[in-house]
Amino acid sequence: MFEPSYIKLHQQGRLKERIDRALSLLADCHLCPRSCGVDRTGSEQGFCKTKRYAKVASCSPHFGEEAPLVGSHGSGTIFFSSCNLLCSFCQNYDISHLRHGTEAGPNEIASMMLHLANLGCHNINFVTPTHVVPQILEALPAAIEGGLDIPLVYNTGAYDTVETLKLLDNIFDIYMPDFKFWDKSHASKYCFASDYPVVARAAIKEMHRQVGDLVIYEDGIARRGLLVRHLVMPQDIAGTAGVMHFLAQTISTHTYVNIMDQYHPCFHADKDTEINRRITQDEYREALRAAEKADIHRLDQPRHRNFL
Repeated sequence: MFEPSYIKLHQQGRLKERIDRALSLLADCHLCPRSCGVDRTGSEQGFCKTKRYAKVASCSPHFGEEAPLVGSHGSGTIFFSSCNLLCSFCQNYDISHLRHGTEAGPNEIASMMLHLANLGCHNINFVTPTHVVPQILEALPAAIEGGLDIPLVYNTGAYDTVETLKLLDNIFDIYMPDFKFWDKSHASKYCFASDYPVVARAAIKEMHRQVGDLVIYEDGIARRGLLVRHLVMPQDIAGTAGVMHFLAQTISTHTYVNIMDQYHPCFHADKDTEINRRITQDEYREALRAAEKADIHRLDQPRHRNFL
């Protein structure tokens, strides 16, 4: 029978140590690669514009995630406001850039987790968690004491430091990073982070070290492991071949990958002639060929088509 590793960590008293370490980082914030160095326990704000407490945009079962997460009762998503990447084409710009949402303390976040679990969701899916890792950890004890016993999903843009990820070892069961860009010039142009490719590679290696390849049980539901998302973009701006080669050669040829076809121009994308259109069917097929050539053979099957 599956038991999330965070339960044992809590029973051993080691979860509190992680919480204390994470919260201490807010006073001179280097949680993410932006390394703003601001005191988020007071009035200062860094790149993410998030202070002591997280803002939550929504909390509900989600049926649009990958099949091993959704099952019959959905993935229990908690969408956090703001982001440490702020991509210029973000499809959730109202949440990330405009920071729509309501401030939530640890007890409120714990209640959200328990609510989703009581609805029958197969996991708790924290969306855009990088800048609020301490706040998530702080909410866990109350959720565990309330009976939480389903997997935790870290749904991230992969702009995460290895140091922060190590605080999550044996806490998160499933890591779901989105490997956005292979080329640093595109990362710099579209998410203001030229170091993104280097950071993402190191982060995904650490995630895989912690949880390994995605394990899907007989009921079709994933309970542990790595699931990588990759959004195909116009003119191969995302660098799909490089991403697939890295995953196959450095991570594992058994990496479960969702090559996503749903790109469409949002937010400021309409002002950029390189990305102001949907992808073509040929571009998507070329991305699939890149995965096949790299020997990536566990691909999530897209449920829709959004071609030009």
